[in-house]
Amino acid sequence: MQHNKVLILDFGSQYTQLIARRVRELNIYCEIHPFNKIPSDSESFKAVILSGSPNSVRGEAVLHPDLEGIRGKKPMLAVCYGAQYLAHFAGGEVAESNTREYGRANLAFIKSDEDFFENIHEGSQVWMSHSDTIKQLPTNGVLLASTSDVKNAAYRIDGEQTYAIQFHPEVYHTTDGHQLLQNFLVKIAAVEQDWTPNAFVEETVQDLKEKLGNDKVVLGLSGGVDSSVAAMLLHKAIGKNLYCIFVNNGLLRKNEFEDVLHQYEGMGLNVKGVDASARFLDALKGLSDPEKKRKAIGSAFIDVFDDEAHLIKDVKWLAQGTIYPDVIESVSATGGPSATIKSHHNVGGLPDYMKLSVVEPLRALFKDEVRRVGASMNMDSQLLGRHPFPGPGLAIRILGDLTEEKVRILQEVDAIFINNLRSWNLYDKVWQAGAMLLPVNSVGVMGDERTYEKCVALRAVESTDGMTADWVNLPYEFLQKTSNEIINKVKGVNRVVYDISSKPPATIEWE
Repeated sequence: MQHNKVLILDFGSQYTQLIARRVRELNIYCEIHPFNKIPSDSESFKAVILSGSPNSVRGEAVLHPDLEGIRGKKPMLAVCYGAQYLAHFAGGEVAESNTREYGRANLAFIKSDEDFFENIHEGSQVWMSHSDTIKQLPTNGVLLASTSDVKNAAYRIDGEQTYAIQFHPEVYHTTDGHQLLQNFLVKIAAVEQDWTPNAFVEETVQDLKEKLGNDKVVLGLSGGVDSSVAAMLLHKAIGKNLYCIFVNNGLLRKNEFEDVLHQYEGMGLNVKGVDASARFLDALKGLSDPEKKRKAIGSAFIDVFDDEAHLIKDVKWLAQGTIYPDVIESVSATGGPSATIKSHHNVGGLPDYMKLSVVEPLRALFKDEVRRVGASMNMDSQLLGRHPFPGPGLAIRILGDLTEEKVRILQEVDAIFINNLRSWNLYDKVWQAGAMLLPVNSVGVMGDERTYEKCVALRAVESTDGMTADWVNLPYEFLQKTSNEIINKVKGVNRVVYDISSKPPATIEWE
């Protein structure tokens, strides 16, 4: 089935992925491409959205897209930088704003009888984020909306299906952002809303059958959402020709290896569990630098996985749980405007000696879409609702060097924290939670004895995609009970602290 597509041109805004996720929530398929790498098949896109940008149209580093095949020929929505770009280079005027226009504002004027603002009323809250402002509309510009501080908050170009806004409809603070995007994409651009989880499963399974035929595929399972959903799609397509390998690197949560293995077998998957914990801990001996630890774990995993893959006769494909944000950021890192903090382990990380073709069933999906696809296949809700867990596991939650004893301590602490989140019905209200073992000892008193033992930090954050995150305001009573339980039950810990840093500037993990 050929879906209508929406093209999002990325000018480096921190919100570009949010635009795509909002479009997908309307059951409309969209793709993000760097502004300077417009796809050659642009004819196949039914509408175009220009993202915001940290750049200024008045500065020296102006980002110039080639809109010749788009403007006036396809419905186009220009957001923030995009709106200023259209004004500045088409007969309008953009100037530095007297005050930085950032944060909540309300629409004080909306032009009546405009499809773009259907079911949106004066007083509706919007989110501004720019230091430039449009002083004069471009040639044939028609004013559509204003706030009390920003006269030209929204406009359209007469004679074209081109719309522009100086606020961000994709963020939750813009209360009618969903309606605005729907008005543009469905009412104005006439894009069909046919991108659904059921349609994705049906089409993907069919594509996999055609692509893989009777070939054998090997997949490394992690116990997480992405690899599990990828496994189920492949299982539907090729059944027993999918060989899943679940490696215990000794850095999983308490009892996780046995529990997850049991769960996978209950799903009918062809899974082999490999306990390589001693091999990983040996590779990590004496390492305290976070990047060296990551590399040692990655290298050990490839060696273990390669050994196991060689035991499968005539395997031709390696399946990975790569998802769309990995793909976008990897493209951006090599030529798009968005900067990246670290490379992704799922994209382009195959060693040359593993002569396998790669299949990535989820590379078009965001994390929330992966969960919806899993739910449409009736996968276990507890598995689909699992918090993200880092590939290197507890290794990057134990600051400094690793020992078997430190892993044991952190597994016990983590188990108490996560189990309490579940029993207090807090687990599903948190994006990600975990405990960190700090490389410090502190003085304590237990009974009449002085102790000098480890300190652990608990961390719980709320987020939609992990790109930004806020710490969760867990109840004091919960923190008190959890702290007492950890100190009383986990030998070697005498102090518990709670991390109240947001991302940015602090990352979710400590290493």
